[in-house]
Amino acid sequence: WKFLPSPQRNSGALLAGRPVNVRDALNQAMDEELERDERVFLLGEEVAQYDGAYKVSRGLWKKYGDKRIIDTPITEMGFAGIAVGAAFAGLRPICEFMTWNFSMQAIDQVINSAAKTYYMSAGAQPVPIVFRGPNGSSAGVAAQHSQCFAAWYGHCPGLKVVSPWNSEDARGLLKAAIRDDNPVVFLENELMYGVPFDLSEDVLQKDFVVPIGKAKVERRGTHITLVSHSRCVGFCLDAASVLAKEGVECEVVNLRTIRPLDVDTIEASVMKTGHLVTVEGGWPQYGVGAEICARVMEGPAFNYLDAPAVRVTGVDIPMPYAKILEDHSVPQIKDIIFSVKKVLNM
Repeated sequence: WKFLPSPQRNSGALLAGRPVNVRDALNQAMDEELERDERVFLLGEEVAQYDGAYKVSRGLWKKYGDKRIIDTPITEMGFAGIAVGAAFAGLRPICEFMTWNFSMQAIDQVINSAAKTYYMSAGAQPVPIVFRGPNGSSAGVAAQHSQCFAAWYGHCPGLKVVSPWNSEDARGLLKAAIRDDNPVVFLENELMYGVPFDLSEDVLQKDFVVPIGKAKVERRGTHITLVSHSRCVGFCLDAASVLAKEGVECEVVNLRTIRPLDVDTIEASVMKTGHLVTVEGGWPQYGVGAEICARVMEGPAFNYLDAPAVRVTGVDIPMPYAKILEDHSVPQIKDIIFSVKKVLNM
């Protein structure tokens, strides 16, 4: 029994599990689902013989062979189209983009072919496909490899969009995504791949899934609600630990799913704390935080707010290459602390 060291704790909860990093959690999920259902297969650039650009598919080609772990040419439009067609024909493809920035080459396949067909066929043609890969800013890869697509794909009806933070999220949500009959956009984070989290025996069971569309309260608090997704959840928990020493108890909500958005969990927290800060790595305009603020404004939680909600986001510019500028372009723990104090008028 132990606590995980900061910043990779699991809600301060006592666990009797073993450490598993996010990369291995994703690998386990795909391995178990490939074994469970022969219709599941993985395709993408370097996923097979090279074990994946980020080693997420390590060992799968050796275990399942060329028919189920497929290296593709560098043509996102082509292999995303093959994957969508395979889903139409009754298979369950996992389509890996080396980064979500490259999904723009295939956005017609993702939106027009995958997202809309289930609805346009009046439910007669399910599209069981998972598009997955790293999303958001990494380190030192500049503007064309650094943007967050949560708001882009979260905008589109017909898709489910998930954004895991820790190993439990990654494992449980990917298994749920592969089993879902809808197209799922699965937004990973490159900087989280090597981060270990303790997983309990329950989470390591082969039948464990995290339901899509349900947020998780990672830390209970009474003074202010912090709502976040992906890597920024860890930043929120770190900021909450600092603020606790000053007597401020933050409630941290890990969205897990961007679409459908779990508004009920957000509203319940805001109605308890009376204050709201949203935190995301993406751009501010029309972002995930903007949608959360609008939904709170339109719903019953608005009457419980004691101060205006505040967004902490990436800066509204293309990502700079220089490290010092990059650090100033993405949310930092100090930015969250500053915003919390601003909302609480400290």
